[in-house]
Amino acid sequence: MHAATDRLEFAPPPAPGLLRALALAVLAHAFLLAALTWGVHWKSDAISVSAEAELWSAVPQAAAPKLLEVPPEPVVAPFTPKAPIVTPAPKPPPTVRAPEAQSNLPDPDIALEREKLRQKKTLELKKQQELDKQRLEKQRLEQLKQEELKQKKQQLEKQRLQNQRDNDKKVAEEKKKSAQETQRKEALQTQEDAKKLALQRKANIDRMTGLAGASGAPSARGTQLQSSSPSDSYAGRIRARIKPNIVFADEIGGNPAAEVEVRTSPDGTIISRKLTKPSGIKSWDEAVLRAIDKTEVLPRDVDGRVISPLTLVFTPKD
Repeated sequence: MHAATDRLEFAPPPAPGLLRALALAVLAHAFLLAALTWGVHWKSDAISVSAEAELWSAVPQAAAPKLLEVPPEPVVAPFTPKAPIVTPAPKPPPTVRAPEAQSNLPDPDIALEREKLRQKKTLELKKQQELDKQRLEKQRLEQLKQEELKQKKQQLEKQRLQNQRDNDKKVAEEKKKSAQETQRKEALQTQEDAKKLALQRKANIDRMTGLAGASGAPSARGTQLQSSSPSDSYAGRIRARIKPNIVFADEIGGNPAAEVEVRTSPDGTIISRKLTKPSGIKSWDEAVLRAIDKTEVLPRDVDGRVISPLTLVFTPKD
């Protein structure tokens, strides 16, 4: 019941003129059956053997209705008792489907519609397969394109990161070099400042030390602890020490000068004396040398020193 319903549901619509075709088919089958019944003589002792064959084309095709020819009526010979009727040998019956079998054959129009539907479905299936194939190919190409874009993006990102790392490394190296250069300059500046400070400190110490032990007058502008020459009053002090020891009573003309070099020890003790430039008067020269020997010790200068060697000049009228 369900199979029939499904078949009728999916069957193509009936073609026009179906009743007329069915009537002609029934009429043709009736005439054919009558002709076969009339022309075939069945023997009682023969076993009738029938064979059936069905011819189907690869693709069912609907044929036009066959022109049916009405077979002529058989001529009945007059009954003659003496001469029996000779009937020809029965011919093998043609292979004809029984009406019952023929009635089960599918309708050509239905078969054609079914074939058209099958071909249409096949074509649609092929078209759908082609569309699916194109869609899959498009998806594959799109996927390949996405993969290429992704790889390219990854490469660009990798290159960007590498460039950033290189730049950071370069900046770090420059900062390191700059810091090292700054430290070196600071170290040099610190050393220079330390040297300048040490020199200034030494100069201050030397200046303070020099000022503490200096022997110059308050108005002196020298930088040494003491002057290399005797003070202005030192010569008068030496003359005052030696002159009382000179004994000379001779009368001489002029005022000859006797120049004597005297060497002393640090405490002023006379070590030696030498006449470096005679006065021309021997008695005066000898009187000066005796006075120096008698003095024995020379006085110290205002700074506490005794200058040696010391050149002394003596004149009779000084």
